[in-house]
Amino acid sequence: MESECMGELIKEESSTLIMSQTFTEFKNYLENMQRFGQVVTLLYWDMETGMPKNGFDRHSDALTYFSTEEFKLSTSEELKEYLRVLNQPEELEQLDPDWQFIVKKMYRDIERDSRIPVEFYSAFVAAQAEAGRAWQEAKAAADYHIFAPHLKKMIDMRREMVSYTDPGKEVYDAFLDQYEEGMDSATIDRLFEELKTELIPLVQKIIAVDQPDDSKFHRFFDVDAQKKVQKLLLEYIGFDFNKGAVGETEHPFTLNFSSQDVRVTNHYHEDDPICAMFSAIHEGGHAIFEQNVNPKLDGTVGGSCNYMGIHESQSRFYENVLGRNINFWIPIYDKVQELLPNFRDITIEEFAKEINHVRNSFIRTDADEITYCFHIIIRYEMEKAIFREGVSVEELPALWNKKMQEYLQITPKNDAEGILQDMHWSDGSFGYFPTYLLGSIYDGMYRDTIEEELGSIDKILKEGRIKDITKWLNEKIHVYGSTRLPKEVIASVCKKEVSAEPLVRYFKEKYVKIYNLK
Repeated sequence: MESECMGELIKEESSTLIMSQTFTEFKNYLENMQRFGQVVTLLYWDMETGMPKNGFDRHSDALTYFSTEEFKLSTSEELKEYLRVLNQPEELEQLDPDWQFIVKKMYRDIERDSRIPVEFYSAFVAAQAEAGRAWQEAKAAADYHIFAPHLKKMIDMRREMVSYTDPGKEVYDAFLDQYEEGMDSATIDRLFEELKTELIPLVQKIIAVDQPDDSKFHRFFDVDAQKKVQKLLLEYIGFDFNKGAVGETEHPFTLNFSSQDVRVTNHYHEDDPICAMFSAIHEGGHAIFEQNVNPKLDGTVGGSCNYMGIHESQSRFYENVLGRNINFWIPIYDKVQELLPNFRDITIEEFAKEINHVRNSFIRTDADEITYCFHIIIRYEMEKAIFREGVSVEELPALWNKKMQEYLQITPKNDAEGILQDMHWSDGSFGYFPTYLLGSIYDGMYRDTIEEELGSIDKILKEGRIKDITKWLNEKIHVYGSTRLPKEVIASVCKKEVSAEPLVRYFKEKYVKIYNLK
C-alpha cells in the first residue's frame, strides 16, 4: 500500500513537472512570436508615418516576409502540441483564469488558422500592402478606377480566407464574428433598424431649424498649434506619453506594440481644427484602453483587445459622450485659446454649438455624433450587398451615392469624398464598420451606469475630474483586455443585455435641448 501511494505521488509530481516545463516552453515560444509581431507592427507604423514613396517595395517585401514567419509560428505543429498538452483538464486547472483563457482561445484559433495555406497567407499580406498603396493613390486622384481591381482582389481573397477558417459558415457573419465575437447580422439588423426608426425623424427636425453660424471655424489655424492642442487633450483624458507616441497620417489610427508602447496618429487641416481635436480624443480613447490592459497579458491573445465594438466604445465614449459635452471643455478652454490664438474670439458657448452642429456631411470621420450613425449603416448595408447580394465592384460607387442620398440627402461630387474616403476595405477589413456603431450603442449603456455609480457626468467634467471616469473605465473594462467577450463585458459592467434605447434617449435629451425642439 505504501509503495502504491509513493508511486502515485511520484506520478503526480512528474505530471506537475511536465506541466511546468511545457508551460515554460510555451511562454518562451510566445515571446519569440511576439518578437516577430514587434517587427511587423514597426514596419506597418513606418510605412504609414515616415516611409518615402520609393521605399514601398522593400518595406512591403519585408512586411510580407515577417508577417508570413509570424503566421508560421502561430500555426506550427510545435505550438499546437504545447496547446494540446496544456488544454488537458489536469493541466488546465493548474493555470490561473487568464492563462486558462489564453490556452483555450489559442487552441481554438490554431485549429482554425492552421487551415490557411501558408502560400495563400503570404499572398494575402502582399495584396493588402498593394491595395493600401492603390487606395492612397486613388483617393489623392479622386479616381475609384485605380483602386477597383485591388478592392475586387481583397473581396475575393477574404472570401477564400473564410472558406479555410470557417468552412460552412455564412461569409459575412464570419467577418462580423472575427471583429466582435458573438455578434451576428440578425442582432445588428435589429439594433440598427431601431436607430433608423428613431433618428431619421430626429435629424429631420434638427436640420429644419436655424443652424449656428460656423464661419469662425473656417479660417487659417496653424498646424503646429493644433499639434500642441492634441498633446493637451491627450494628457487631459489620461494618455500616458511614457507609454505612447504620436505620428501623422492620411487616416488617423491607433496601434500598439504592448501595453507599454501604444501609438496614435492624426491628420490636420489648416481650415478645420475641430477635426484634429476630435480625432485626438477618439484615438486617445483607443490608446488609453491599450495602455491600461494588465501587462501580464502582453504578447498573448488576452492582451490587446480584439473586440472592435468594445474598443470603439472607448474611443467614441471619449470623443462624443465626454468630448462633445460643454463641461469637458470648461476646465481647459482657456488653454485651448492660448494655444490656438484664432480661438480667442470664439466663446465656449459658440464652440459647444459647433461641436454639436448636426448636418448631413460627406466625410464619416468629420460627422456629428447623430448623422455618424447613418455613415456606418450605409457601409454595413454596402458590405452586405457585396457579400450577400453579389453587387459587383463596378456597381459600388453608384450604390454608395444612392445610399448617401437616401440617408443624408446629399451626393458626393467625387470618389474621394464618397466611396474612397475610408482605408478599411483596402486591407480587407470587411465587418469592421458595424463595430463603430455598436460601440456607440454600448456607450449609451455605459453612460447610464457611470451616472448611477459615480454621479452626474456633467458635474464630474465641469470640476475637471475626467480622470475619475478614466479610472472607472480602466478598472471596469481596460484591465481585462480580451479575456471577456463583448456580451460578458456589457453584462458585467451594465448588468443588462445590449440595447439601443439608452443611446436614443441620450440623443433625444441632448439635442432637443440644444436645438430647442418641440
